[in-house]
Amino acid sequence: MREFTKAQKARHAVREFKTLTDATAIRGFYRPCGKMGRAIEQCLLNLSPEIYGSMNDPRIVELKGLEYVIDRLPKGIEACNRIILTEEDPFKNEGLSPTIPLKRRRTCYRVGPNEMCFVITRGLSEIYDIFTHMTFLVVEARKINSRMTDDSGQPTIEWRELEKIVQQKDRVSSTDLDQALWSLSIILGRPYRETRATFHYLDANQRQFDSNNGLFSLIYNLGRRIDMEQKNRDDAIVIYLTPSLMRIIGQQEYEKKWATDIKSQLVSQNLHRRPIHIISANMHSVLNMIYGFPALGQAERNDHDNWVDFFHNLRARQKEIENFATAHGFLNLPDDSGAHIDSQIIDTHRLRELDLHPRLTIHIPDEASKAPVILVVDYAFGAQAFEIMENLLEPILHGDQLLTFDFSSISIMGKAGIMTGDKGDIMLATAHVFEGTSDNYRVDNDLLPSDFPATERVFLGPMVTVLGTSLQNRDMLEKFQSDWKAIGLEMEGGHFQRAISAAIIKGNARADMPVRYAYYASDNPIKTGSTLAAGAMGKEGVKPTYLITKVILEKILAKANDPSATQMET
Repeated sequence: MREFTKAQKARHAVREFKTLTDATAIRGFYRPCGKMGRAIEQCLLNLSPEIYGSMNDPRIVELKGLEYVIDRLPKGIEACNRIILTEEDPFKNEGLSPTIPLKRRRTCYRVGPNEMCFVITRGLSEIYDIFTHMTFLVVEARKINSRMTDDSGQPTIEWRELEKIVQQKDRVSSTDLDQALWSLSIILGRPYRETRATFHYLDANQRQFDSNNGLFSLIYNLGRRIDMEQKNRDDAIVIYLTPSLMRIIGQQEYEKKWATDIKSQLVSQNLHRRPIHIISANMHSVLNMIYGFPALGQAERNDHDNWVDFFHNLRARQKEIENFATAHGFLNLPDDSGAHIDSQIIDTHRLRELDLHPRLTIHIPDEASKAPVILVVDYAFGAQAFEIMENLLEPILHGDQLLTFDFSSISIMGKAGIMTGDKGDIMLATAHVFEGTSDNYRVDNDLLPSDFPATERVFLGPMVTVLGTSLQNRDMLEKFQSDWKAIGLEMEGGHFQRAISAAIIKGNARADMPVRYAYYASDNPIKTGSTLAAGAMGKEGVKPTYLITKVILEKILAKANDPSATQMET
Protein backbone atom coordinates (compact mmCIF):
# COMPACT_ATOMS: atom_id res chain seq x y z
CA MET A 1 0.00 0.00 0.00
CA ARG A 2 1.34 3.41 -1.01
CA GLU A 3 2.45 5.54 1.92
CA PHE A 4 1.35 9.18 1.92
CA THR A 5 3.83 11.94 2.62
CA LYS A 6 3.30 14.27 5.58
CA ALA A 7 2.28 17.05 3.19
CA GLN A 8 -0.30 14.81 1.51
CA LYS A 9 -1.70 13.77 4.90
CA ALA A 10 -1.96 17.43 5.88
CA ARG A 11 -3.75 18.38 2.65
CA HIS A 12 -6.16 15.48 3.17
CA ALA A 13 -6.82 16.66 6.75
CA VAL A 14 -7.67 20.16 5.53
CA ARG A 15 -10.04 18.82 2.85
CA GLU A 16 -11.69 16.48 5.35
CA PHE A 17 -12.06 19.29 7.90
CA LYS A 18 -13.76 21.49 5.28
CA THR A 19 -16.06 18.67 4.16
CA LEU A 20 -17.07 17.79 7.72
CA THR A 21 -17.65 21.43 8.64
CA ASP A 22 -19.82 21.99 5.56
CA ALA A 23 -21.77 18.81 6.34
CA THR A 24 -22.25 19.93 9.94
CA ALA A 25 -23.62 23.25 8.73
CA ILE A 26 -26.18 21.42 6.60
CA ARG A 27 -27.02 19.04 9.45
CA GLY A 28 -27.53 21.97 11.81
CA PHE A 29 -25.62 20.90 14.92
CA TYR A 30 -22.85 18.75 16.33
CA ARG A 31 -21.51 17.72 19.70
CA PRO A 32 -17.72 17.87 20.15
CA CYS A 33 -18.03 14.65 22.19
CA GLY A 34 -20.08 12.97 19.42
CA LYS A 35 -18.99 11.19 16.25
CA MET A 36 -18.95 14.32 14.09
CA GLY A 37 -17.12 16.32 16.74
CA ARG A 38 -14.52 13.59 17.22
CA ALA A 39 -14.00 13.39 13.45
CA ILE A 40 -13.42 17.16 13.23
CA GLU A 41 -11.09 16.94 16.22
CA GLN A 42 -9.12 14.13 14.59
CA CYS A 43 -8.69 16.23 11.43
CA LEU A 44 -7.19 19.02 13.49
CA LEU A 45 -4.94 16.61 15.39
CA ASN A 46 -3.78 15.03 12.10
CA LEU A 47 -3.06 18.46 10.69
CA SER A 48 -1.28 19.59 13.86
CA PRO A 49 -1.41 23.33 13.04
CA GLU A 50 1.73 25.26 13.90
CA ILE A 51 -0.29 27.97 15.59
CA TYR A 52 -1.62 25.46 18.14
CA GLY A 53 1.87 24.37 19.15
CA SER A 54 1.81 21.42 21.54
CA MET A 55 -1.89 20.62 21.10
CA ASN A 56 -1.03 17.02 20.14
CA ASP A 57 0.96 16.42 23.34
CA PRO A 58 -1.45 14.99 25.95
CA ARG A 59 0.97 15.76 28.78
CA ILE A 60 0.89 19.56 28.53
CA VAL A 61 -1.64 22.32 27.96
CA GLU A 62 -0.79 24.60 25.02
CA LEU A 63 -0.60 28.11 26.54
CA LYS A 64 0.36 30.29 23.56
CA GLY A 65 -2.38 28.70 21.48
CA LEU A 66 -4.77 29.33 24.37
CA GLU A 67 -3.83 33.01 24.44
CA TYR A 68 -4.39 33.25 20.68
CA VAL A 69 -7.81 31.58 20.81
CA ILE A 70 -9.14 33.44 23.87
CA ASP A 71 -8.29 36.76 22.20
CA ARG A 72 -10.50 35.73 19.27
CA LEU A 73 -13.48 34.30 21.13
CA PRO A 74 -15.93 36.20 23.36
CA LYS A 75 -15.42 36.54 27.09
CA GLY A 76 -16.96 33.64 29.00
CA ILE A 77 -16.89 31.11 26.16
CA GLU A 78 -15.15 28.59 28.44
CA ALA A 79 -18.24 28.34 30.67
CA CYS A 80 -20.78 27.87 27.86
CA ASN A 81 -22.07 24.51 26.65
CA ARG A 82 -24.61 25.81 24.12
CA ILE A 83 -23.09 27.66 21.16
CA ILE A 84 -25.50 29.13 18.61
CA LEU A 85 -24.40 30.33 15.17
CA THR A 86 -27.05 32.47 13.48
CA GLU A 87 -27.29 34.64 10.37
CA GLU A 88 -29.04 37.64 11.87
CA ASP A 89 -28.58 39.74 14.97
CA PRO A 90 -31.46 38.69 17.24
CA PHE A 91 -30.70 41.30 19.90
CA LYS A 92 -29.77 44.33 17.80
CA ASN A 93 -32.70 46.43 19.00
CA GLU A 94 -33.36 44.63 22.28
CA GLY A 95 -30.89 46.45 24.52
CA LEU A 96 -28.57 43.49 25.09
CA SER A 97 -24.95 44.59 24.67
CA PRO A 98 -22.80 42.43 22.39
CA THR A 99 -19.56 40.82 23.52
CA ILE A 100 -16.86 41.59 20.93
CA PRO A 101 -13.67 39.50 21.09
CA LEU A 102 -10.46 41.44 21.57
CA LYS A 103 -8.79 40.52 18.27
CA ARG A 104 -11.58 39.33 15.99
CA ARG A 105 -14.42 41.61 15.00
CA ARG A 106 -17.51 39.46 15.41
CA THR A 107 -20.82 40.15 17.16
CA CYS A 108 -21.52 37.74 20.03
CA TYR A 109 -24.06 37.68 22.84
CA ARG A 110 -23.89 35.94 26.21
CA VAL A 111 -27.42 34.61 26.61
CA GLY A 112 -27.73 33.35 30.15
CA PRO A 113 -24.94 31.66 32.10
CA ASN A 114 -24.29 28.75 29.70
CA GLU A 115 -25.17 29.97 26.20
CA MET A 116 -23.26 32.06 23.63
CA CYS A 117 -24.67 33.35 20.35
CA PHE A 118 -22.43 34.18 17.37
CA VAL A 119 -23.81 36.36 14.58
CA ILE A 120 -22.20 35.09 11.34
CA THR A 121 -21.77 38.02 8.95
CA ARG A 122 -18.50 37.08 7.21
CA GLY A 123 -19.34 33.82 5.49
CA LEU A 124 -17.87 30.33 5.66
CA SER A 125 -14.43 31.56 6.71
CA GLU A 126 -15.93 32.71 9.99
CA ILE A 127 -17.57 29.33 10.59
CA TYR A 128 -14.28 27.51 9.92
CA ASP A 129 -12.54 29.91 12.30
CA ILE A 130 -15.02 29.32 15.13
CA PHE A 131 -14.99 25.54 14.64
CA THR A 132 -11.19 25.30 14.79
CA HIS A 133 -10.99 27.47 17.92
CA MET A 134 -13.78 25.57 19.68
CA THR A 135 -12.17 22.23 18.77
CA PHE A 136 -8.85 23.42 20.18
CA LEU A 137 -10.53 24.44 23.44
CA VAL A 138 -12.17 21.03 23.77
CA VAL A 139 -8.84 19.25 23.22
CA GLU A 140 -7.15 21.35 25.90
CA ALA A 141 -10.14 21.03 28.23
CA ARG A 142 -9.82 17.25 28.16
CA LYS A 143 -6.16 17.53 29.16
CA ILE A 144 -7.10 19.79 32.07
CA ASN A 145 -9.92 17.47 33.09
CA SER A 146 -7.51 14.53 33.26
CA ARG A 147 -5.54 16.39 35.96
CA MET A 148 -8.55 17.16 38.18
CA THR A 149 -8.49 13.90 40.12
CA ASP A 150 -5.94 11.45 41.47
CA ASP A 151 -5.84 7.66 41.02
CA SER A 152 -8.59 7.19 43.59
CA GLY A 153 -10.90 9.61 41.78
CA GLN A 154 -10.59 12.34 44.41
CA PRO A 155 -9.82 15.97 43.46
CA THR A 156 -6.09 16.67 43.57
CA ILE A 157 -4.60 19.18 46.00
CA GLU A 158 -3.80 21.50 43.10
CA TRP A 159 -7.35 21.36 41.78
CA ARG A 160 -8.83 22.09 45.20
CA GLU A 161 -6.53 25.11 45.48
CA LEU A 162 -7.62 26.31 42.03
CA GLU A 163 -11.29 25.90 42.95
CA LYS A 164 -10.77 27.91 46.13
CA ILE A 165 -9.11 30.75 44.19
CA VAL A 166 -11.86 30.87 41.56
CA GLN A 167 -14.67 30.88 44.11
CA GLN A 168 -13.24 33.67 46.26
CA LYS A 169 -14.59 37.10 45.41
CA ASP A 170 -11.37 39.05 45.84
CA ARG A 171 -8.42 38.96 43.47
CA VAL A 172 -5.48 36.79 44.44
CA SER A 173 -3.13 38.80 46.63
CA SER A 174 0.43 39.30 45.47
CA THR A 175 1.69 37.19 48.36
CA ASP A 176 -0.49 34.22 47.37
CA LEU A 177 -0.04 34.58 43.60
CA ASP A 178 3.26 32.72 43.35
CA GLN A 179 1.89 29.70 45.20
CA ALA A 180 -1.31 29.74 43.13
CA LEU A 181 0.62 29.89 39.85
CA TRP A 182 2.94 27.13 41.00
CA SER A 183 -0.02 24.83 41.70
CA LEU A 184 -1.62 25.82 38.39
CA SER A 185 1.59 25.04 36.49
CA ILE A 186 1.39 21.46 37.85
CA ILE A 187 -2.14 21.11 36.44
CA LEU A 188 -1.03 22.55 33.10
CA GLY A 189 2.18 20.54 32.89
CA ARG A 190 4.02 23.76 32.04
CA PRO A 191 7.03 25.48 33.65
CA TYR A 192 6.17 28.08 36.27
CA ARG A 193 7.60 30.97 34.20
CA GLU A 194 5.40 30.07 31.19
CA THR A 195 2.31 29.81 33.38
CA ARG A 196 3.10 33.15 34.96
CA ALA A 197 3.67 34.80 31.57
CA THR A 198 0.26 33.64 30.30
CA PHE A 199 -1.39 34.75 33.55
CA HIS A 200 0.01 38.27 33.19
CA TYR A 201 -0.87 38.42 29.48
CA LEU A 202 -4.52 37.56 30.10
CA ASP A 203 -4.64 39.67 33.26
CA ALA A 204 -3.44 42.76 31.37
CA ASN A 205 -6.13 42.26 28.72
CA GLN A 206 -8.72 41.64 31.41
CA ARG A 207 -7.86 44.86 33.23
CA GLN A 208 -7.62 47.04 30.12
CA PHE A 209 -10.28 45.56 27.82
CA ASP A 210 -12.37 43.24 30.03
CA SER A 211 -11.87 40.65 27.28
CA ASN A 212 -11.50 37.50 29.40
CA ASN A 213 -12.06 36.15 32.91
CA GLY A 214 -8.40 35.49 33.74
CA LEU A 215 -6.29 32.35 33.59
CA PHE A 216 -7.51 30.78 36.85
CA SER A 217 -11.18 31.01 35.88
CA LEU A 218 -10.44 29.94 32.31
CA ILE A 219 -8.64 26.74 33.29
CA TYR A 220 -11.15 25.89 36.03
CA ASN A 221 -14.18 26.26 33.78
CA LEU A 222 -12.64 24.37 30.87
CA GLY A 223 -11.89 21.37 33.06
CA ARG A 224 -15.18 21.58 34.93
CA ARG A 225 -17.19 21.73 31.71
CA ILE A 226 -15.80 18.37 30.58
CA ASP A 227 -16.50 16.93 34.03
CA MET A 228 -20.12 18.06 33.85
CA GLU A 229 -20.44 16.60 30.37
CA GLN A 230 -19.19 13.20 31.52
CA LYS A 231 -21.64 13.12 34.40
CA ASN A 232 -24.72 14.27 32.50
CA ARG A 233 -25.18 14.17 28.72
CA ASP A 234 -27.63 17.08 28.95
CA ASP A 235 -24.65 19.22 29.94
CA ALA A 236 -22.62 18.20 26.88
CA ILE A 237 -21.34 20.99 24.65
CA VAL A 238 -23.55 21.45 21.58
CA ILE A 239 -22.87 23.77 18.66
CA TYR A 240 -26.01 24.72 16.73
CA LEU A 241 -26.30 26.38 13.32
CA THR A 242 -29.71 27.91 12.66
CA PRO A 243 -31.63 26.48 9.67
CA SER A 244 -31.45 29.72 7.71
CA LEU A 245 -27.71 30.23 8.25
CA MET A 246 -26.55 28.19 5.26
CA ARG A 247 -29.27 29.71 3.11
CA ILE A 248 -27.86 33.16 3.63
CA ILE A 249 -24.21 32.09 3.21
CA GLY A 250 -23.31 33.12 -0.32
CA GLN A 251 -26.26 35.50 -0.58
CA GLN A 252 -24.01 38.30 0.66
CA GLU A 253 -26.78 40.23 2.39
CA TYR A 254 -24.47 42.08 4.77
CA GLU A 255 -21.90 42.83 2.07
CA LYS A 256 -24.55 44.09 -0.37
CA LYS A 257 -25.81 46.59 2.17
CA TRP A 258 -22.21 47.54 3.02
CA ALA A 259 -21.34 48.27 -0.63
CA THR A 260 -24.62 50.12 -1.25
CA ASP A 261 -23.98 52.39 1.75
CA ILE A 262 -20.51 53.31 0.45
CA LYS A 263 -21.61 53.98 -3.11
CA SER A 264 -24.57 56.02 -1.87
CA GLN A 265 -22.13 58.17 0.10
CA LEU A 266 -19.99 58.68 -3.01
CA VAL A 267 -23.10 59.84 -4.89
CA SER A 268 -24.29 62.12 -2.08
CA GLN A 269 -20.83 63.72 -1.89
CA ASN A 270 -20.85 64.17 -5.70
CA LEU A 271 -17.67 62.09 -5.98
CA HIS A 272 -19.08 59.24 -8.08
CA ARG A 273 -17.91 60.69 -11.41
CA ARG A 274 -14.30 60.99 -10.27
CA PRO A 275 -11.54 58.36 -10.63
CA ILE A 276 -11.93 56.07 -7.59
CA HIS A 277 -9.00 54.13 -6.20
CA ILE A 278 -9.75 51.33 -3.72
CA ILE A 279 -7.25 50.49 -0.99
CA SER A 280 -7.85 47.54 1.31
CA ALA A 281 -5.83 48.39 4.41
CA ASN A 282 -6.04 49.20 8.10
CA MET A 283 -7.82 52.32 9.26
CA HIS A 284 -4.77 54.31 10.34
CA SER A 285 -1.90 54.14 7.84
CA VAL A 286 -3.45 56.03 4.88
CA LEU A 287 -5.02 58.56 7.27
CA ASN A 288 -1.73 59.15 9.11
CA MET A 289 0.45 59.16 6.01
CA ILE A 290 -1.61 61.91 4.41
CA TYR A 291 -2.86 63.97 7.35
CA GLY A 292 -0.48 63.17 10.23
CA PHE A 293 2.23 65.69 9.32
CA PRO A 294 -0.01 68.69 8.49
CA ALA A 295 -2.18 68.02 11.54
CA LEU A 296 0.75 68.69 13.88
CA GLY A 297 2.14 72.05 14.85
CA GLN A 298 5.50 73.16 13.48
CA ALA A 299 7.32 72.35 16.72
CA GLU A 300 5.99 68.78 16.68
CA ARG A 301 7.29 68.11 13.17
CA ASN A 302 10.96 68.29 14.12
CA ASP A 303 11.40 64.54 14.44
CA HIS A 304 9.86 63.72 11.06
CA ASP A 305 13.22 62.51 9.70
CA ASN A 306 12.93 59.49 11.98
CA TRP A 307 9.75 58.61 10.20
CA VAL A 308 9.22 55.20 11.83
CA ASP A 309 9.04 56.80 15.29
CA PHE A 310 7.08 59.69 13.82
CA PHE A 311 4.26 57.51 12.50
CA HIS A 312 4.39 55.15 15.47
CA ASN A 313 3.78 58.07 17.83
CA LEU A 314 0.82 59.24 15.76
CA ARG A 315 -1.21 56.22 16.87
CA ALA A 316 -1.80 57.97 20.19
CA ARG A 317 -3.27 61.02 18.42
CA GLN A 318 -5.80 59.42 16.07
CA LYS A 319 -8.79 61.50 17.18
CA GLU A 320 -6.89 64.75 16.75
CA ILE A 321 -5.68 63.73 13.28
CA GLU A 322 -9.12 62.53 12.24
CA ASN A 323 -10.70 65.84 13.30
CA PHE A 324 -8.13 67.72 11.22
CA ALA A 325 -8.65 65.38 8.25
CA THR A 326 -12.42 65.82 8.35
CA ALA A 327 -11.94 69.51 7.59
CA HIS A 328 -9.71 68.66 4.61
CA GLY A 329 -11.49 66.13 2.41
CA PHE A 330 -11.73 63.13 4.75
CA LEU A 331 -14.98 61.27 5.45
CA ASN A 332 -15.11 58.45 7.99
CA LEU A 333 -17.69 55.72 7.31
CA PRO A 334 -18.14 53.40 10.30
CA ASP A 335 -19.85 50.17 9.27
CA ASP A 336 -23.58 50.02 9.90
CA SER A 337 -24.33 46.90 7.87
CA GLY A 338 -23.00 44.19 10.16
CA ALA A 339 -20.16 43.30 7.79
CA HIS A 340 -17.65 44.64 10.36
CA ILE A 341 -15.72 46.60 7.74
CA ASP A 342 -15.27 50.32 8.30
CA SER A 343 -14.38 52.61 5.40
CA GLN A 344 -12.91 56.03 4.65
CA ILE A 345 -13.28 58.39 1.69
CA ILE A 346 -10.56 60.92 0.83
CA ASP A 347 -11.06 63.69 -1.73
CA THR A 348 -7.48 64.24 -2.87
CA HIS A 349 -8.26 67.61 -4.45
CA ARG A 350 -8.59 69.01 -0.93
CA LEU A 351 -4.99 67.96 -0.22
CA ARG A 352 -3.57 70.71 -2.43
CA GLU A 353 -3.82 73.19 0.43
CA LEU A 354 -1.85 71.00 2.86
CA ASP A 355 1.84 70.84 3.71
CA LEU A 356 2.36 67.08 3.49
CA HIS A 357 5.15 64.95 4.92
CA PRO A 358 8.39 65.69 3.02
CA ARG A 359 8.88 62.02 2.16
CA LEU A 360 5.50 61.74 0.48
CA THR A 361 5.83 62.77 -3.18
CA ILE A 362 2.42 63.05 -4.81
CA HIS A 363 0.81 65.11 -7.57
CA ILE A 364 -2.75 66.41 -7.73
CA PRO A 365 -4.55 67.44 -10.97
CA ASP A 366 -5.57 71.07 -11.23
CA GLU A 367 -9.14 70.18 -12.13
CA ALA A 368 -11.22 68.80 -9.27
CA SER A 369 -13.05 66.48 -11.66
CA LYS A 370 -9.77 64.68 -12.41
CA ALA A 371 -8.47 64.48 -8.84
CA PRO A 372 -8.69 60.90 -7.57
CA VAL A 373 -10.98 59.80 -4.78
CA ILE A 374 -9.39 57.27 -2.43
CA LEU A 375 -11.69 54.69 -0.87
CA VAL A 376 -10.02 52.88 2.04
CA VAL A 377 -11.77 49.72 3.25
CA ASP A 378 -10.77 47.82 6.36
CA TYR A 379 -9.59 44.22 6.25
CA ALA A 380 -12.05 41.57 5.12
CA PHE A 381 -11.99 38.08 6.61
CA GLY A 382 -11.25 35.19 4.27
CA ALA A 383 -13.97 34.46 1.69
CA GLN A 384 -15.72 37.69 2.71
CA ALA A 385 -13.15 39.48 0.53
CA PHE A 386 -14.86 38.11 -2.59
CA GLU A 387 -18.25 39.28 -1.41
CA ILE A 388 -17.27 42.84 -0.55
CA MET A 389 -15.23 43.36 -3.74
CA GLU A 390 -17.86 41.82 -6.02
CA ASN A 391 -20.57 44.09 -4.61
CA LEU A 392 -18.36 47.16 -4.50
CA LEU A 393 -17.47 46.96 -8.20
CA GLU A 394 -21.06 46.57 -9.37
CA PRO A 395 -23.11 49.53 -10.67
CA ILE A 396 -25.77 50.98 -8.39
CA LEU A 397 -29.36 51.86 -9.20
CA HIS A 398 -29.89 55.52 -8.21
CA GLY A 399 -33.51 56.43 -8.78
CA ASP A 400 -34.19 55.35 -12.36
CA GLN A 401 -30.54 55.63 -13.37
CA LEU A 402 -27.93 52.88 -13.30
CA LEU A 403 -24.71 54.51 -12.15
CA THR A 404 -21.32 53.02 -12.97
CA PHE A 405 -18.12 54.05 -11.23
CA ASP A 406 -14.65 54.69 -12.60
CA PHE A 407 -12.65 52.30 -10.46
CA SER A 408 -9.14 53.24 -11.54
CA SER A 409 -7.03 50.93 -9.37
CA ILE A 410 -7.31 48.40 -6.57
CA SER A 411 -4.57 48.08 -3.96
CA ILE A 412 -4.58 45.27 -1.40
CA MET A 413 -2.31 45.84 1.57
CA GLY A 414 -2.23 43.43 4.47
CA LYS A 415 -0.22 41.30 6.83
CA ALA A 416 0.58 37.71 5.99
CA GLY A 417 2.71 34.77 7.00
CA ILE A 418 6.05 34.54 5.23
CA MET A 419 7.89 31.37 4.25
CA THR A 420 11.09 32.83 2.85
CA GLY A 421 12.08 35.49 5.38
CA ASP A 422 11.26 37.01 8.75
CA LYS A 423 8.79 39.31 10.46
CA GLY A 424 8.75 42.78 8.95
CA ASP A 425 9.78 41.70 5.44
CA ILE A 426 7.59 42.66 2.46
CA MET A 427 5.93 40.28 -0.02
CA LEU A 428 4.56 41.17 -3.46
CA ALA A 429 2.19 38.66 -5.06
CA THR A 430 2.61 37.38 -8.63
CA ALA A 431 -0.23 34.89 -8.19
CA HIS A 432 -2.67 33.53 -5.63
CA VAL A 433 -2.88 29.77 -5.15
CA PHE A 434 -5.91 28.47 -3.24
CA GLU A 435 -5.26 25.89 -0.57
CA GLY A 436 -7.31 22.73 -1.05
CA THR A 437 -8.63 23.53 -4.55
CA SER A 438 -7.31 23.81 -8.10
CA ASP A 439 -8.14 27.53 -8.29
CA ASN A 440 -5.13 29.69 -9.14
CA TYR A 441 -5.04 33.33 -10.21
CA ARG A 442 -2.11 35.05 -11.86
CA VAL A 443 -1.58 38.68 -10.89
CA ASP A 444 -0.10 41.44 -13.03
CA ASN A 445 1.10 43.29 -9.94
CA ASP A 446 1.70 47.01 -10.40
CA LEU A 447 4.18 46.85 -7.50
CA LEU A 448 7.81 45.75 -7.91
CA PRO A 449 10.71 45.34 -5.47
CA SER A 450 12.36 48.36 -7.15
CA ASP A 451 9.53 50.54 -5.79
CA PHE A 452 10.91 50.05 -2.29
CA PRO A 453 14.21 51.19 -0.73
CA ALA A 454 17.15 48.89 -1.42
CA THR A 455 17.60 48.54 2.34
CA GLU A 456 14.34 46.57 2.64
CA ARG A 457 13.91 42.86 2.05
CA VAL A 458 11.18 42.48 -0.58
CA PHE A 459 10.13 39.08 -1.94
CA LEU A 460 8.28 38.55 -5.22
CA GLY A 461 6.29 35.38 -5.90
CA PRO A 462 3.03 33.43 -5.50
CA MET A 463 0.99 33.69 -2.30
CA VAL A 464 -1.09 30.83 -0.87
CA THR A 465 -4.66 31.77 0.08
CA VAL A 466 -5.40 29.47 3.02
CA LEU A 467 -8.68 28.24 4.45
CA GLY A 468 -7.99 29.67 7.92
CA THR A 469 -5.28 31.08 10.16
CA SER A 470 -5.51 28.00 12.36
CA LEU A 471 -5.10 25.47 9.52
CA GLN A 472 -1.41 25.92 8.81
CA ASN A 473 0.81 22.88 8.77
CA ARG A 474 4.57 23.05 8.28
CA ASP A 475 4.81 20.06 5.92
CA MET A 476 2.03 21.33 3.70
CA LEU A 477 3.45 24.84 3.57
CA GLU A 478 6.91 23.55 2.72
CA LYS A 479 5.32 21.65 -0.17
CA PHE A 480 3.74 24.88 -1.43
CA GLN A 481 7.13 26.51 -1.08
CA SER A 482 8.99 23.85 -3.07
CA ASP A 483 6.35 23.10 -5.75
CA TRP A 484 4.71 26.49 -6.25
CA LYS A 485 7.66 28.65 -5.18
CA ALA A 486 5.23 30.32 -2.77
CA ILE A 487 6.68 33.09 -0.63
CA GLY A 488 3.86 33.49 1.88
CA LEU A 489 0.29 32.77 2.92
CA GLU A 490 -2.78 34.85 3.67
CA MET A 491 -6.56 34.50 3.62
CA GLU A 492 -8.04 37.12 1.29
CA GLY A 493 -5.91 37.72 -1.82
CA GLY A 494 -7.27 34.87 -3.93
CA HIS A 495 -10.84 35.86 -3.07
CA PHE A 496 -10.15 39.49 -4.02
CA GLN A 497 -8.61 38.45 -7.33
CA ARG A 498 -11.52 36.13 -8.10
CA ALA A 499 -13.93 39.06 -7.65
CA ILE A 500 -11.76 41.40 -9.74
CA SER A 501 -11.55 38.86 -12.57
CA ALA A 502 -15.33 38.39 -12.44
CA ALA A 503 -15.88 42.17 -12.55
CA ILE A 504 -13.66 42.47 -15.63
CA ILE A 505 -15.62 39.71 -17.38
CA LYS A 506 -18.94 41.36 -16.43
CA GLY A 507 -17.72 44.74 -17.65
CA ASN A 508 -17.80 46.32 -14.18
CA ALA A 509 -14.02 46.96 -14.20
CA ARG A 510 -11.45 47.75 -16.86
CA ALA A 511 -9.10 44.98 -17.95
CA ASP A 512 -6.18 47.42 -17.79
CA MET A 513 -6.99 48.61 -14.26
CA PRO A 514 -3.81 48.51 -12.14
CA VAL A 515 -3.94 45.95 -9.34
CA ARG A 516 -1.49 45.96 -6.44
CA TYR A 517 -0.88 43.31 -3.78
CA ALA A 518 1.61 43.98 -0.99
CA TYR A 519 1.91 42.22 2.34
CA TYR A 520 4.21 42.65 5.31
CA ALA A 521 5.23 39.57 7.26
CA SER A 522 3.49 39.37 10.63
CA ASP A 523 4.71 35.83 11.31
CA ASN A 524 6.58 32.86 9.89
CA PRO A 525 4.35 29.79 10.34
CA ILE A 526 7.10 27.30 9.45
CA LYS A 527 9.54 28.76 11.96
CA THR A 528 9.17 27.59 15.56
CA GLY A 529 8.27 30.44 17.90
CA SER A 530 7.35 32.82 15.07
CA THR A 531 3.68 31.94 14.47
CA LEU A 532 0.82 34.35 15.11
CA ALA A 533 0.42 32.79 18.54
CA ALA A 534 3.79 34.32 19.49
CA GLY A 535 2.05 37.69 19.75
CA ALA A 536 1.59 40.93 17.84
CA MET A 537 4.44 42.67 16.04
CA GLY A 538 4.14 45.98 17.80
CA LYS A 539 6.46 48.74 16.63
CA GLU A 540 8.34 46.49 14.18
CA GLY A 541 5.22 46.42 12.00
CA VAL A 542 5.19 50.21 11.60
CA LYS A 543 8.03 50.41 9.06
CA PRO A 544 6.69 47.95 6.45
CA THR A 545 3.11 49.15 6.94
CA TYR A 546 3.95 52.76 6.18
CA LEU A 547 6.44 51.90 3.44
CA ILE A 548 3.73 50.00 1.58
CA THR A 549 1.20 52.80 2.23
CA LYS A 550 3.63 55.41 0.87
CA VAL A 551 4.34 53.44 -2.31
CA ILE A 552 0.65 52.81 -2.98
CA LEU A 553 -0.27 56.48 -2.53
CA GLU A 554 2.58 57.59 -4.79
CA LYS A 555 1.42 55.11 -7.44
CA ILE A 556 -2.14 56.43 -7.27
CA LEU A 557 -1.08 60.07 -7.26
CA ALA A 558 1.87 59.89 -9.63
CA LYS A 559 2.30 62.68 -12.17
CA ALA A 560 2.43 60.13 -14.99
CA ASN A 561 -1.17 59.20 -14.21
CA ASP A 562 -2.33 62.67 -15.20
CA PRO A 563 -0.16 64.83 -17.50
CA SER A 564 -2.09 67.93 -16.50
CA ALA A 565 -1.22 67.46 -12.83
CA THR A 566 0.99 69.92 -11.03
CA GLN A 567 3.55 68.80 -8.52
CA MET A 568 2.56 69.28 -4.92
CA GLU A 569 5.06 71.24 -2.93
CA THR A 570 6.20 69.17 0.05
